Amino acid sequence: MEALAVAPGNAGTAAIADQYDVDITSGEEVAKLAKRINADLVVIGPEVPLVLGVADALRAAGIACFGPSKDAARIEGSKAFAKDVMTAAGVRTARSEVVDNPAHLDAALDRFGPPAGEQAWVVKDDGLAAGKGVVVTADREAARAHAAGLLESGHPVLLESFLDGPEVSLFSIVDGETVLPLLPAQDFKRVGDNDSGPNTGGMGAYAPLPWLPESVVTQIVEEIVKPVAAELVKRGSSFTGLLYAGLAITSKGPAVVEFNCRFGDPETQSVLALLDTPLGQLLYAAAIGDLDGEPPLRWRDGSAVTVVLAAENYPGRPRLGDVITGSEAEGVLHAGTARRDDGAIVSSGGRVLSIVGTGPDLAAAREDAYRILKTIKLPGSHYRSDIALAAAEGRISV
Repeated sequence: MEALAVAPGNAGTAAIADQYDVDITSGEEVAKLAKRINADLVVIGPEVPLVLGVADALRAAGIACFGPSKDAARIEGSKAFAKDVMTAAGVRTARSEVVDNPAHLDAALDRFGPPAGEQAWVVKDDGLAAGKGVVVTADREAARAHAAGLLESGHPVLLESFLDGPEVSLFSIVDGETVLPLLPAQDFKRVGDNDSGPNTGGMGAYAPLPWLPESVVTQIVEEIVKPVAAELVKRGSSFTGLLYAGLAITSKGPAVVEFNCRFGDPETQSVLALLDTPLGQLLYAAAIGDLDGEPPLRWRDGSAVTVVLAAENYPGRPRLGDVITGSEAEGVLHAGTARRDDGAIVSSGGRVLSIVGTGPDLAAAREDAYRILKTIKLPGSHYRSDIALAAAEGRISV
């Protein structure tokens, strides 16, 4: 018997899976649920339970799990740890400095940003920030204010040098030193068209990247992903799960912006829309240590474009509880949704829906995504109208 269970789920997953209300940050509770339903494989999606060690609890209970250990998840949970791993592995990344004392902030800011010959200050929360803990700005006061706010709340600050060039997201399924890369994608972090406004968790993405040579993807895998995976094994923090590399293709070659320890949206929606190999097969192979026995991945022809429909006021505190119509159309994936007692689907988060369009090329996939989007109604919602536009028009180059 085959069955799919999701915890806690949303209005979209409710249509395809059994849903369970469980504390996903509790390894004990997740393992108890997995045993109760006789789960053959548990896939941990979000970063918080991974950083808290839920994967360790599942493995200790004898349950196959796709997701890194607490120790390995530090590659996302601590940017300082990630920098240390990259340095040891000889991986190109931005120059960085951790500031944990407000008294040292001004001097550190002077070592970065425009006075230091860079285009902007890059200020990051050293811990988890759901994609919204980063400020990139040419305004020193804005950089200082963000850093000071993080320090006041007890969060160390990571200052980085600015990396030029287009950004690329590369997901790799990893099992120790075995690395199986997926298609590269590009996402859009800023909330508004033409990359305006504050950073978000991601407003859209597309795959593949017609402007990125296959040789550069190979270079990323051989010079960045594999050395980092090997370094984690060397440290006794072997990684099993999805390793995300966020990169800038700089004038000096690919450089790492950040690592994540799980599938990240909205890139996942575009990449998996094109994957022809059964996903569950890959995740289970990694979970049981058999990834090196998997045949080459199969991909569908064409392109995929994902556009995020966000709630009013996102990325600030979003307005919740508004009724959504049209969300059950093909190509619509749910994120921040719930079903009311009266059956209506309502918004329950900032990024509410992901609309995935496909086609023989990016222009056709864009047209498909925005066609579907226009059939959906959510009061006060907003989205970007330029997802994948520059790439479709040939305006991106390495």
